[in-house]
Amino acid sequence: MQSKHHPLEIFHYCPKCGSSHFENHDEKSRRCADCGFTYYQNPCSATAAFILNDRDEMLVVRRGKEPAKGTLDLPGGFVDNDETGEQGIIREIKEETGLEVKDVEYLFSIPNIYLYSGMDIHTLDMFYTCRVNDDAEIQAADDAEECLWLPLREIYVERFGLRSVRQAVHRFLERKC
Repeated sequence: MQSKHHPLEIFHYCPKCGSSHFENHDEKSRRCADCGFTYYQNPCSATAAFILNDRDEMLVVRRGKEPAKGTLDLPGGFVDNDETGEQGIIREIKEETGLEVKDVEYLFSIPNIYLYSGMDIHTLDMFYTCRVNDDAEIQAADDAEECLWLPLREIYVERFGLRSVRQAVHRFLERKC
């Protein structure tokens, strides 16, 4: 469930000097009237992968944590500082499935709001196609509770818990079918 508060509404003090004169500057920033520091609330980068095998199946994971625990998802996650999107998706696939990525190609992005710890985190979700060894053993780990190869004809968008992933899966399946 999405909260109704803009992320900047919960910050009342300047993170640089601690002043309570941390005021709205515009719709995406706050500025400290005492030290002049301006904080911009920009989206976090996140990634997700479409991984297909030779049997026309797509790799999906079952979410092991909130938000949307227990629903289907694509392998992926947040990009770390000093990582490219491609490095981030390769690392996330390894962490969640144990698979080594052989090839990665950017497809498209979708803005999203990710509710975490009661706060709306604005994200830019980047979607990729990735190739892995079909015969590699998959092991669910990190925040993936389970990994599944599903035939494309058995993938139902409504089983995916995150809005941007539902949109991306729908868009991807339209291209493939």
